[in-house]
Amino acid sequence: MSASSRQIPVVLAGFTAFLSLYSPQPLLPLFQRIFGATHFAVSLTVTATTMAVAVAAPFVGGIADVWGKRRVIVLSAFVLAAATLLAATATTLNQVIVWRFMQGLATPGVFAVAVAYIHDQWETARAGTVTAAYVTGTVIGGFSGRVVSGQVASAVGWRASFLATGLLSLVCATLLLLRLPADRSHGNSAAGKTGRLRVSSFTTHLTSGRLLGTYAAGFCVLFTQIAMFTYVTFHLSQPPFALSTAALGWLFVVYLAGAIVTPLSGRWIDVHGHRSTLLAAVAIGVTGSILTLGHTLAGVVAGLALVCSGVFVAQAAANSYLGVAATRDRGLAVGLYATFYYIGGTIGGAAPSLIWDRGGWVACVALVTVVQLLTAALGWVFWEPAPVRGHTENLAGSLGG
Repeated sequence: MSASSRQIPVVLAGFTAFLSLYSPQPLLPLFQRIFGATHFAVSLTVTATTMAVAVAAPFVGGIADVWGKRRVIVLSAFVLAAATLLAATATTLNQVIVWRFMQGLATPGVFAVAVAYIHDQWETARAGTVTAAYVTGTVIGGFSGRVVSGQVASAVGWRASFLATGLLSLVCATLLLLRLPADRSHGNSAAGKTGRLRVSSFTTHLTSGRLLGTYAAGFCVLFTQIAMFTYVTFHLSQPPFALSTAALGWLFVVYLAGAIVTPLSGRWIDVHGHRSTLLAAVAIGVTGSILTLGHTLAGVVAGLALVCSGVFVAQAAANSYLGVAATRDRGLAVGLYATFYYIGGTIGGAAPSLIWDRGGWVACVALVTVVQLLTAALGWVFWEPAPVRGHTENLAGSLGG
């Protein structure tokens, strides 16, 4: 199998994990009208999922270290498809939230485990590029889920949107079953050797400055994404923009900018290092956030394109840095990262609702900008600068590449 074809199933795993994860975002103003609910209540259709991911992620990562990463990825993809299809049977907002929570429990089995799988399959010198390709899959999946959801809901109804994304998820799960290569063990997992996760493994991962800094950066990255792209739908559904549900679905075409930029970031990571990549990503994101304060739709869209590009590049840098910072039990490390990451997304989905009535979109953007600057500070303090070439090669050997 060629190097490029080996990456295709990994990209598909990223696509699968994010296809349904944020798909209800363009539907939030519609849910408000249908169910007569508050901003906070309808945002739970997003944050219930991210909270479930945060709860499940560290356990799934540990299980994958014991049971095998490929097995967990494929099984989780099928469970995710089933939960998405069952969401189409909901008749109340609370039922939607329950099924969305179930989707979240299944998601880290694909999302978190795939990142650890990459670092087992590829040597360190190539891991940044492959991780960026994986993140590109998540970008395209996130874009596709939102667009499909918005268009189908506008044409047929919101239940049909869950049915459409559920069927697409089922197709993806089947392709993963057929195409995802078997695990390659490098013997660096304490769980794999003992058949169980040791308490010391958790202690090590939660006391390492490099890992804690990476976990905190992940918290900030998803906080930024969820806060910005959840509440911009409320902003743009109001005058002077007054966008429809279908138009809000197409808004997420800006994710394609991230799909273009993210693969390039993989090479930048491999050459210039994770820290410089993260700082550049934050600079792009802050610039985009400021642009969304403009009064033209074109300006807001351009700003959102920069924000999502910055988020995806930062995510690629953080995911790749985990392979450097975690020298053993990578499934657990990525699981813990996903927990912090999705706690950030959960709070990012709820926190702006506390200031929306008082400051609206301006207050939301101010909050997001502060969090983006905190991301840069974490990378500067806790991440090491790019190693010289000889050190990179030694590190690859130490990680069993």
